Amino acid sequence: MAWRVGCAGRGGAGPAGRRAEGAGGERRGPAAAGVRAMHSLAQEIRSFSRANLRKQRTRVTTLTGRRIIETWRGACLQVEEDEEAAPGGGGYVPDLSADLQVGVVKPWLLLGSQDAAHDLETMRKHKVTHVLNVAYGVQNAFLDDFTYKTISILDLPETDITSYFPECFEFIETAKIQDGVVLVHCNAGVSRAAAIVIGFLMNSERLSFARAFSLVKKARPAACPNPGFMEQLHKYQEQNIKANGSINDHD
Repeated sequence: MAWRVGCAGRGGAGPAGRRAEGAGGERRGPAAAGVRAMHSLAQEIRSFSRANLRKQRTRVTTLTGRRIIETWRGACLQVEEDEEAAPGGGGYVPDLSADLQVGVVKPWLLLGSQDAAHDLETMRKHKVTHVLNVAYGVQNAFLDDFTYKTISILDLPETDITSYFPECFEFIETAKIQDGVVLVHCNAGVSRAAAIVIGFLMNSERLSFARAFSLVKKARPAACPNPGFMEQLHKYQEQNIKANGSINDHD
């Protein structure tokens, strides 16, 4: 993915059309005008050349901060590094700072990002004993220090997040029974992990979606499951109502 920060258009050149009159200055009829227009168009087509195209240069800044220049020369694309830094650091600047904010949903139930899960000081500060990793492609950092469970989940609206609930909930309950503290994390700690924690509260404490979401959002303001997960959590609430007859929608 890249952000376009400058673009010059292409252009062409051709002979200008001429206004023609007949012999003796007489104007010709519509049919003759059409013939002249076709003749002019044919001249422009014959005179067209790729050499007349202006060079197009596009500066691109990638999400990693790499700056490149794409240059079209005729039908060929040339890519090169941009050695000139924008004055004052203009354009898109990625935030490379670590997200170590951990949401304390319950004293024994935490929500965070992979940054927090990879920071030993943060983990010890919150007395973590168990880690539920629902990220995709994120390795567990401290295998000798914590009890891990890894379930790779894609952060896509079409992913059936509820199909992962049983094994996630079982691991969280195990940590609770063992008087442990479990950190649930994904890549950013925003969508997947948040959806798992919301679903757990809805299941274990019979909370409504609104109440569970409010608790998670209060603990970690960045939490925001993607639209597909939100819809599935609403349906999960309906299933809980059918199964249990009522839900807890109060403090």
